[in-house]
Amino acid sequence: MKRTLINFRHVKRELIYVFIGLLISACKTEPKTTEIITDTIVDAKVDSIIEVNEEPIQKSTKEIKAELTAKGFKTFDYFDEKTQDTILMQQYFIAFLKRGPIRGQNEEETAELQKEHLAHLGKMYELGYADISGPFGDDGDIRGITIYNVPSLKMADSLANADPMVKAGRLEIEIHPWWAAKGFPLR
Repeated sequence: MKRTLINFRHVKRELIYVFIGLLISACKTEPKTTEIITDTIVDAKVDSIIEVNEEPIQKSTKEIKAELTAKGFKTFDYFDEKTQDTILMQQYFIAFLKRGPIRGQNEEETAELQKEHLAHLGKMYELGYADISGPFGDDGDIRGITIYNVPSLKMADSLANADPMVKAGRLEIEIHPWWAAKGFPLR
């Protein structure tokens, strides 16, 4: 009986050693796993930060001017005395959409023409031909404007006259060359 007790104590002691060994082993390997996971997370965060913080390479005014000139756009440099900056001016074309002579469409036809008109203007914007469009807030003869970012009056006129409202005679187009500083936002 005494021998069985000793064996039980011996087994109990060995189990405790094994359990302690497992705990120590688990403690040793867990930080390595955590470090690997942490390193991966940190690497992923660094990659994300690099991707988000990378700014597109900005072209110089000289490069922009050369590209515009090669595409047929008219430009000139303007020196601003106040800021001491040289500003690149580009010729755009502003199209005034005026009340046309054919205004007898019924409500349904007018609604369909308006839908097609807005789709046309959206397409001009998406293709990069128009920078901004919008109606005027009064009920005057000039109904709205579109600013075309194209190299010639002929191209602006062609695009403006392709508008379904113009084709139907509900609107007429009057286009003028218009100069603006390249890259300056509206405020």
